[in-house]
This record gives sequence, structure tokens and C-alpha cells, in this order.
Amino acid sequence: MKQLDEATLDAVDARLGARLAELRAERGWSLGELAERSGVSKSTLSRAERAEISPTASLLNRLCNVYGRTMSQLLSEVESEPALLLRAAEQPVWQDRASGFVRRSVSPPHAGLRGELVEGRLAVGADLAYDRPPVPGLEQHIWVLEGALDVTAHEVTHHLETGDCLRLRVWGPTRFRCAGDVDVRYVLAVVMP
Repeated sequence: MKQLDEATLDAVDARLGARLAELRAERGWSLGELAERSGVSKSTLSRAERAEISPTASLLNRLCNVYGRTMSQLLSEVESEPALLLRAAEQPVWQDRASGFVRRSVSPPHAGLRGELVEGRLAVGADLAYDRPPVPGLEQHIWVLEGALDVTAHEVTHHLETGDCLRLRVWGPTRFRCAGDVDVRYVLAVVMP
């Protein structure tokens, strides 16, 4: 998976911040109202909208929940319209620099389609916790390609090794943790309810 340079990451953060501000404005919400709905502080929301910070996966997940979209849908809104055929070099990559999570949108959301494919990579020691799904009842299929991954959902932790696949609908908090001494790489198939 290619790594993004700082200039590319900053440009994505700027477009993402602008889109987050647009979504809030479309609803007529103040930063205070969005803070109440998302559980994220007004100062963090403001800094994310102005691209002063690179939002974490957890922060984006909270905002996606409020706006009723998946993270892939949100990220696709700041990228160009995906073609039907996406070559590996053209697949959008986003990085949560704080957690060591890298996601590649292998098959981004597309009008008329309910499913999408995401390649995730968690560095050794990386631990991502989401307090809620972006869309309640979201169907996920998690297939580990390399390494080991612990996925906690419905208060149960599932340990996945290379080749294992976990299928579930997400209603509450989830956690993804690199469970080995090498990076874990996995495919996440997401299907809207």
C-alpha cells in the first residue's frame, strides 16, 4: 500500500474539513449543537473543520454517526467520483496518523450500490475504538489477509488470524486491535442496511 506524503495528507484534511463544515451548515447547526450530538468538543470540531488537526478515525466515526453515513461515504465526498474500474494506484488512501491506522478504499461507495470494500492496516500496537457504528445495523465482513486482529463487538472479542473472516451487524461499540508482533492487514466489506 502506498504511503501518502505530507502535502497530500494536508490537502485531504483541508477538503475533509471543508466538507465537515458544509454538512453542519446544511443542517443549520452551531458548533455547540454538533458537539452535543456527537460528544466531541466544540474546539476539536472547529479545529477539524479548519483543517488545523487531522481528524482521527474515532472522531470521524462519531461525526459519521451524527450525519448518517459511513466513513467511506464521507471520505468519498472529498475525493473525485470513483470510476467503475479503480486501478490499485488510483484507490484513495487515508491515514489516521494518531493511531497508526491506514485505510485504502478499494471499492469506494458508488451511487446505486450498497456495498464497498476497504483495505485496513493497523501497525503493531494500534488500537482503534469506536463508541458507535456510523450507521446502526451496518453489515461488516472482516477478512484478515496478514497478521492477527482482535475485533470486539457486542461485548465479545474475536481473535482472527490470517485467512479468518468475521461477519456481523454493528449496533454498538467496536474495537479493532493489532493482536500480533507484525502489522495486520485486512479487508473490510461493508454493506449498508
